Amino acid sequence: MSENPIISVVVPMYNVEQYIERCIRSVLAQTYENFEIICVNDGCTDNTLQILATIEDPRIHVVHQSNKGLAAARNTGITAARGIYIALLDSDDYWASRKLERHLKHLHDNPHVGVSYSQSLFVNEQGKLLGIGQFPKLKNIRPQDILCRNPVGNGSAAVIRRRVLAEIAVVDLDQTRFNPSFFDPALRQSEDIECWLRIALNTQWKFEGIAEPLTYYRVNDGGLSANIQKQKNSWDEAMRKNLRGHEGFFKHWLPLAEAYQKRYLARRAVQSGAGLQALALIHQALVTDPRILVQEPSRTLVTYACCWLSTLPRQLFKVMQSSGMWFLGRYKIS
Repeated sequence: MSENPIISVVVPMYNVEQYIERCIRSVLAQTYENFEIICVNDGCTDNTLQILATIEDPRIHVVHQSNKGLAAARNTGITAARGIYIALLDSDDYWASRKLERHLKHLHDNPHVGVSYSQSLFVNEQGKLLGIGQFPKLKNIRPQDILCRNPVGNGSAAVIRRRVLAEIAVVDLDQTRFNPSFFDPALRQSEDIECWLRIALNTQWKFEGIAEPLTYYRVNDGGLSANIQKQKNSWDEAMRKNLRGHEGFFKHWLPLAEAYQKRYLARRAVQSGAGLQALALIHQALVTDPRILVQEPSRTLVTYACCWLSTLPRQLFKVMQSSGMWFLGRYKIS
């Protein structure tokens, strides 16, 4: 295998013993083979490293650090990477075998594209397909599309030119060594959207997607209700970090983006069984910016209905929720 890999796959790991083998083997099964895998041990305390050690391949490299969170682990992996393209893969997700091949061709054929992403399918804890996924807008992506709808969708969908990350890197001048941040390590959630916004608002690089589901994104409902407020707080902080110099843009688009975010959190609350919280969030979304009802009437009305139905007995609600999620999944869940 070449000593100069074209693609570096960055895999942050924190206590993912039940997922890591499928994740890594999905990379090793790629039809395009000139890559390296940078596995970042973010302070694992379970058997993740022992399981990883059973997978023998010279393209796998492990970097160790104390637990600092997803963003910091990605930064460590990107800094250690040698490839001219960076592919991000969260350790509980996995890929279709043609993913790297398809993204490499996409980026080669479209030199103006800095971030290539794919459609995604959702799987449950056992890796079973849920019949829904993310099928976002793929072309003519504007900064307001990133802000309001985040077409990249999830942290395992993107393959990025290294040059793009170099342009938006932040270096702490107080550090005694070169230690760039590409994803903001202060954020424990919403680190993706903050980075994509920084690229969209401050560079000339374009975002563009591939019309093929190449990413399998694992849905975990555990602890959703407890994390909803934290998720909203992190999203608010991510917005504030990009405000300076773009005040006019945010004045026009932030209310709509916030309405979409509250609608998304309402669906998360429904999934976790927090019916009253879901109702409050969908009402807040409509008050924040009614344009979500005009722009996406079907999805907004289905979400609203699900919020009300979440107050029904649990078994009856589960049946009706499955129908509603299938309807939404035909378009996009995000």
